[in-house]
Amino acid sequence: MTAPIAKSEYIRLLLRWVIGGLFIYMGLSKALHPVEFLKLVRQYEMVHQPWLLNSIAAVLPWFEMFCGAALVTGVLRRGAALVTVLMLVPFTFIVARRAFAIHAAQGTPFCDIKFDCGCGSGPMVICHKLVENGLLILAAGWLAARPDRMLIFGRRKSDAVEPVTVS
Repeated sequence: MTAPIAKSEYIRLLLRWVIGGLFIYMGLSKALHPVEFLKLVRQYEMVHQPWLLNSIAAVLPWFEMFCGAALVTGVLRRGAALVTVLMLVPFTFIVARRAFAIHAAQGTPFCDIKFDCGCGSGPMVICHKLVENGLLILAAGWLAARPDRMLIFGRRKSDAVEPVTVS
């Protein structure tokens, strides 16, 4: 007899699907418009070598979709959740840095600043984007912190057939 599934497992499953679906959508929107994504990456003025800019614009969308698919399917879910956090944290700081630069240059109130950060969702109010990323970081971190048991492809150790010993 199997143990009942806890409510937190359903929450984890829903979060995996939401975050995974979001990363698939965002990666796909970038992959379908690589030139526009390259222009947005260039606006951050962090990378100046053309080969590195082109590599980022070509590889990052597919990597995001891979992580999203891993979260949705349950394959490599903890690793994908951890990599998602590792992508979101520096990106959030980079977006905040650009917003502070715009704030300093234009004197615009910080939460009135709106620009296309390159996420794939178009121009966003910066305060909303930072809150959204913070929530995604917390949720993905929670997913990475401990394993879940729902809708996972492959067998768990507890599902494995016990070996029969013959005496």
